[in-house]
Amino acid sequence: MARKLRLMIPGPTPVPPAVQEAMSRPIMGHRSKEFARISEGLYHKLQQVLQTENQVFILTSSGTGGMEAAVANTINPGDKVLVLVTGKFGERWRDLARIYGADVIEMNFGWGNPVDVDAVKARLDAEPGICAVLATHNETSTGVVNDIAALGAMLRKRDALLVVDAVSSLGGIEIRTDAWGVDILVTASQKALMLPPGLAVISVSPRAWERIDACRAPRYYFDLPAARKALAKWNTAYTPAVSLFYGLDAALDLILAEGLRRVFARHKRLAAATRAAGKALGLQLLP
Repeated sequence: MARKLRLMIPGPTPVPPAVQEAMSRPIMGHRSKEFARISEGLYHKLQQVLQTENQVFILTSSGTGGMEAAVANTINPGDKVLVLVTGKFGERWRDLARIYGADVIEMNFGWGNPVDVDAVKARLDAEPGICAVLATHNETSTGVVNDIAALGAMLRKRDALLVVDAVSSLGGIEIRTDAWGVDILVTASQKALMLPPGLAVISVSPRAWERIDACRAPRYYFDLPAARKALAKWNTAYTPAVSLFYGLDAALDLILAEGLRRVFARHKRLAAATRAAGKALGLQLLP
């Protein structure tokens, strides 16, 4: 029997037995009616967990692939983009935007510090023409949670899209995609969704679709209009990780059966216990 590992990292995280069992099912054809049935069920379950009525897509990729899809489908070369950096994954937004030719304006708040929403508002007032704000909900590298609700409220009357990395937050802490005004939300399978790595999930608002349909940046595998066309038949544009779809179905059932509020409360309770244990051992927490 393989030795059981205790994963003390943000992700990949331990996979529940029910999810492992679901992933052991025989592979089915990804163009079959049965797969379409699973895909349709996942769509509605993900909408519940993301707290959104927006379209939701499952991409076979890492979370970084989902982030790249968000950038590649919304940003033309030369577009002015504001990137909010509070750690490693804010830096990843910056790097992706630069690779796709954006005119990147970086606001770096330092590792361990949250985004200053008032400073962001002042920068937007001083820099007309910004088409997107790229932000991180929970900065995995530091554990800092940024105030996405305040950012969304501030951006609601502006033309800039709010694009959010929720890779390490979704399923662990609350994020209200629609109520907070998030235009594009990206998450991934291997953290609080309790799956192995391999899936990214991205939600897209009607406002974001206007930008996507006008975007001429090159993309192929991560083309969201192609994903939208396939979704009309409850399918994917390209071959999906079928076993991970099985696992995601089981994981979402676990989350929804427990209830989002109870899931968030459990994570908060265990996080507090872990921090207290670390302090009791004489360890210093990152500010």
